[in-house]
Amino acid sequence: MLPYETLEARARSLLPQAVFDYYAGGSGEESTLRDNSAAWARLRLRPRVLRDVSSVDTSTELLGTPLSSPVLVAPTAFHSLAHPDAELATARGTRDARSLLVLSSRSSRRLEAVASCAGPWWFQVYVFRDRGLTRSLVQRAASSGARALVLTADTPYVGHKRRNRGDSSLLLSDEDFLANLEGLTHRSLAEQAPDVTFDDISRLREDSGLPVLVKGVLRADDARECLLHGAAGLIVSNHGGRQLDGALATADALPEVVEASEGRVPVLVDGGVRSGRDVLRALALGARAVLLGRPILWGLATGGADGVCQVLDALREDTAHALALAGASSVSSVGPDLLAPPHRP
Repeated sequence: MLPYETLEARARSLLPQAVFDYYAGGSGEESTLRDNSAAWARLRLRPRVLRDVSSVDTSTELLGTPLSSPVLVAPTAFHSLAHPDAELATARGTRDARSLLVLSSRSSRRLEAVASCAGPWWFQVYVFRDRGLTRSLVQRAASSGARALVLTADTPYVGHKRRNRGDSSLLLSDEDFLANLEGLTHRSLAEQAPDVTFDDISRLREDSGLPVLVKGVLRADDARECLLHGAAGLIVSNHGGRQLDGALATADALPEVVEASEGRVPVLVDGGVRSGRDVLRALALGARAVLLGRPILWGLATGGADGVCQVLDALREDTAHALALAGASSVSSVGPDLLAPPHRP
């Protein structure tokens, strides 16, 4: 993978400014957006020496699905803004990299069409004000082969983003904007419900028959409550710095959530992961996998399906390199001993 800054710059040169800002921007003063990457860099590594790393295995599995690496594709909206083939290209690139796609319910292509060219995939869910719409959507996802649902829990309302001079989703046709929302005639009817509670976890599981992971968890008490209501996994996320500005960076929140999970379910993390070293740090903190958002969008914008595949393949290779330099021959051999204790002045 090109250095992240180079990849981002190439995408910026190709995309309309409003689209780039829509994808790249964070909420408020963008302090959480900046801190997501900085927090990973603050973690210092303690490499082992004299370990046999002539062969390094990056493979892993999640909820029974074998994967080439612990790097997945996070749900992001409206890929037709980045490339004409939209989520179809993202699905193909993810499949070719032997990774897993988390498809956004706000995709600009119908989930059935994306499923037809995807490898293993999960479906991201917003609970809409119209609960019947949500039920229909998750049942369609289950019928189309989704292996799990991912409930986004941190978006009762959409965070304000200064960088976006207007809403770039307005650049979409109604056909793209409402691609997955059958029967809706106006965008205002697609609003998310602000009264979502932990009870929706079990409702989604009952409606779909699928395991439900909860995305947006930053606290131990919320993690325990999610598990109490049947969550099959937790995703530590602050929505890429796009919701409450000033929220914890995900690297800082991850240990608390991992501890609260007590190893009962996989804990994943997104936000600011840009290198194999960051993947290694996440694994050492107890994450089972990481998810990529913006790097996938930049790969899509610059190279379509091939660009997505290249981003994932390159990060897998960089992860293997970081593992070897740390004296770890596999993902499963990474433990907390690879991180130095936090520096205290």
